[in-house]
Amino acid sequence: MAKLFRAAIMGPPGSGKGTISQRIAESFGLQYLSSGHYLRECITANTEAGVMVKTYVERSMLVPDHVMTRLMLPRLEQLSGHSWLLDGFPRTLTQAQALDSLCQLDLVISLNIPYETLRERLSDRWIHPASGRVYNMGFNPPQVKGKDDMTGEPLIQHDDDKPEALMARLRHYKDVAKPVIDLYKSQGILHSFSGTETDRIWPYINSLLSTKMHTQPSDAVHTQTP
Repeated sequence: MAKLFRAAIMGPPGSGKGTISQRIAESFGLQYLSSGHYLRECITANTEAGVMVKTYVERSMLVPDHVMTRLMLPRLEQLSGHSWLLDGFPRTLTQAQALDSLCQLDLVISLNIPYETLRERLSDRWIHPASGRVYNMGFNPPQVKGKDDMTGEPLIQHDDDKPEALMARLRHYKDVAKPVIDLYKSQGILHSFSGTETDRIWPYINSLLSTKMHTQPSDAVHTQTP
């Protein structure tokens, strides 16, 4: 059996994490686990953890570390026989240390995107709340303006995607992410990529993963939209 490969991707809101994650999952056969997607699944299924998470999500509050780790670590234990890519977890140093106690990551990708690019992307971003599907009016518009492609339900724009809130979100991301990035840098597994276009960053990430993964996992490919 091929050696298991565990990776995580980090980046601020609008950095293209979801798009790059899907490409990685499809190209290299990794299970893709988006914490945001998984949180929504738990809320929809009304699990014990989902009920706990819902109280924070409804108030637009960040889910605390102890709740996130209680939710994500058992899910990762279920994937113990698979190679995977994490998106949205670990978000804080506490979460990263909890993950370290479960398994050692092989690779962490950090996306560095200029503020102006993020602002432009997020001002064009519309979301289908129930599924988390994301549309961008510039390069990935819905088939019918303002409507989700699959359900026809209305799309919304998050208040925190609007320019006045974006700077605060980015500042918070940098403050919280820095100790996590420093941890993975000290472990020698952090690889940072900078740029303004996902399609220009992707070949470098593709090349890195091709080098790191000498043999591809034999697991079936399962991807989810973040």
